[in-house]
Amino acid sequence: MKVVLLHGSDAAEPPEDPVLGQIEATLGTLGHEVVRVPVAGTVDPVIDALQAAAPALVFNLAESFDGKSALESNVAALLNLLGLRYTGSSPAGLMLAGDKSLTKMVLGFQQILTPQFATIFRGALGHVGDLRFPLIVKPPQEDASLGITSKSVVRDIKELFGTMDSLQREFQSPILVEEFIEGREFYVGVLGNVDPQPLPVIELDFSAFPADRPKVASYEAKWGDGGTGGEGETGAEFTGTKSVFPTDVPAELLVRMQAVAVSAFNALRLRDYGRVDLRVTPDEQIHVIEVNPNCYLERSGELARAAAESGLAHEGLVARIMELALARYSR
Repeated sequence: MKVVLLHGSDAAEPPEDPVLGQIEATLGTLGHEVVRVPVAGTVDPVIDALQAAAPALVFNLAESFDGKSALESNVAALLNLLGLRYTGSSPAGLMLAGDKSLTKMVLGFQQILTPQFATIFRGALGHVGDLRFPLIVKPPQEDASLGITSKSVVRDIKELFGTMDSLQREFQSPILVEEFIEGREFYVGVLGNVDPQPLPVIELDFSAFPADRPKVASYEAKWGDGGTGGEGETGAEFTGTKSVFPTDVPAELLVRMQAVAVSAFNALRLRDYGRVDLRVTPDEQIHVIEVNPNCYLERSGELARAAAESGLAHEGLVARIMELALARYSR
């Protein structure tokens, strides 16, 4: 079939995001005709390109519109308006999961444990929970840990106000303040719709992380200096973390983490695939800290590695996501 590979404006710029080339190659191997369409600039050229391609399916990799991640849900809404079939979550799911404040409200209503939090914008308070230091301060509508550094974890009022001011100046958006959960961090991928299934649990191992910094998956820790590790402070956080399949976690706790991940996936009405990030305290309380619809599909990424661990190689993962999307429209 003809498949449009819909991607962000910067994904094809040098150095190209590897997931773009990998999925294009996989779709070709599976016998599909692939057309790339970037979402950049104004809407009209995107509409024209999509209508000219007339695809049987859109493989939606767009995590933003014209570089603005808060507009990710609008891309899916545009596909709906054009009557196109596409992979991944709906506008509603992307909106709920894309705003961490809304995510936490929905999870709380469903009695899924998530850290206590408050939202603040230019002195105006939104929701305010029963907060206790240490806290972590982050922009609620950015992904890929954008805006999160080791200084995001604050331990007193002076640090809190200073970090809030810095983030509001940079992002011009509300600020999410939540309790920082001391514990181990895990990622659980989820595949499916009618009966979504969890993938094997992956841990973000902080054992080599700089001892003088809070163990947080900062932008530097995830991506390093342009994703290469760099030198100095950035290199220390990037090289100090690694994703591993844990061998010292009780089987019962792994099963509980997977169940929480599926519950969060369903609560936010996600579709096809996603990844749920968890923090687990020493007394085994499981907190959902983030839910990622349409998560990163690079071969070495957590979702693809977890799928491979379950017996589904990268080509099979891409094919499975397409099958799940097409089955939704068949129903």
